[in-house]
Amino acid sequence: MQIQVIRSDEDHRAALAEIEALWGAEQGTDDGDRLEALVALVENYEARRWPLVVDPSLDAVDVLRFAIDELGHSRAELTEILGSRSRVSEILGRRRALTVPMIRAISEAWKLPAALLVRPTRARTAA
Repeated sequence: MQIQVIRSDEDHRAALAEIEALWGAEQGTDDGDRLEALVALVENYEARRWPLVVDPSLDAVDVLRFAIDELGHSRAELTEILGSRSRVSEILGRRRALTVPMIRAISEAWKLPAALLVRPTRARTAA
């Protein structure tokens, strides 16, 4: 199994194309092992090439609002994940904090890093 380190965007594109071709390979097979190794290399390259720099002033509500405004998610989707419109309203209004099960559910459904949702929520300011 010939695998090389990803050192450039061109190498990255080639690795992604190979991952796509190998997608669904059985674990424990040569193709499955190659897929697993390529995914690890791509993740490592992406972490070095495009590090996730998060503004420390952002809290979980800011992340949720960004996901709704910029990533194409909706309050209705968040309601499905969290169970009620009132809970969503309380969270987005900073009157209620996210719980660990809520963080897990949102992270899984919206593919957001849980670390972005664990941050303490700023208190709501008086109007």
